[in-house]
Amino acid sequence: MEPLLGVKIGCLFALLALTLVCGLIPIRFRWFQINAATSGRHRLVLSLLGCISAGVFLGAGFMHMTAEALESIENEIQKFMIQNRTESEGKASDGTDSARVEYPYGELIISLGFFFIFLLESLALQCWPGAAGASTASQEELGGSQGLGLHSHGPLPSSSRGPLRALILLLSLSFHSVFEGLAVGLQTTVTATVQLCLAVLAHKGVVVFSVGLRLMQVGTRSQWAVFSILLLALMSPVGLALGLAVAGGGSEGGQGLTQAVLEGAAAGTFLYVTFLEILPRELAAPEAPLAKWGCVASGFAFMAFIALWA
Repeated sequence: MEPLLGVKIGCLFALLALTLVCGLIPIRFRWFQINAATSGRHRLVLSLLGCISAGVFLGAGFMHMTAEALESIENEIQKFMIQNRTESEGKASDGTDSARVEYPYGELIISLGFFFIFLLESLALQCWPGAAGASTASQEELGGSQGLGLHSHGPLPSSSRGPLRALILLLSLSFHSVFEGLAVGLQTTVTATVQLCLAVLAHKGVVVFSVGLRLMQVGTRSQWAVFSILLLALMSPVGLALGLAVAGGGSEGGQGLTQAVLEGAAAGTFLYVTFLEILPRELAAPEAPLAKWGCVASGFAFMAFIALWA
């Protein structure tokens, strides 16, 4: 048990260090900040980097968060149905076919997470209608002084929603990071722990770098961006520590189902931000459309490749 504990502690610090380093690079280096771009080529490079990050978010949403949430929800609902049927009939079930899940509960929960964030934004716009008008002026200012300088920002999401959606992105990734760390902490062998940790590290560095880049692109202050990355970096170690704490005991009744539902809701919020904030903002400019398509596709392909081991 001692070697396994040492490996898990090492994984904890590795997750913390990698997240901090990758997340702080675009925040601390001025080159990655769009308002520091002094040439059209520099702005175009930053735009293409943003497209790569959009592909990374798209891949993370579909290949990791949504896929894991669907699998977890189906397994937990199946176990819950078998347990209830066994208790009601007073006999053991022969197999899982009799308790096969017919209704797409996983897709429903992910969709509810999507619509929950949609409702929150709609309520915010309904209660504070002046925010939309104020955002137009700030949007024009961003387009002239610190935007990409390549196009008009008219069709883009309002700048007032940018920080809100960045916060939603951070919260959904935080939920996912906790569950990733929890999975690492619950492993029972050194080999399985190292393999899962390496898979998490492989995609987490790229995702967190993209988060830092996104925070800079929506105009988040450096102090708040650093604080956000620090909180995000702590989520996987917190989940790993929780996994260590419960590794010796069994999970109770609906604990696993609750975790699966929360992860599904987080996946839905992540998809909402990806499709309504990140992709529209990165693809709105008419410059270099094929290059942007290639960057988005390459980011997605990388996450799809990592999913072979994650």
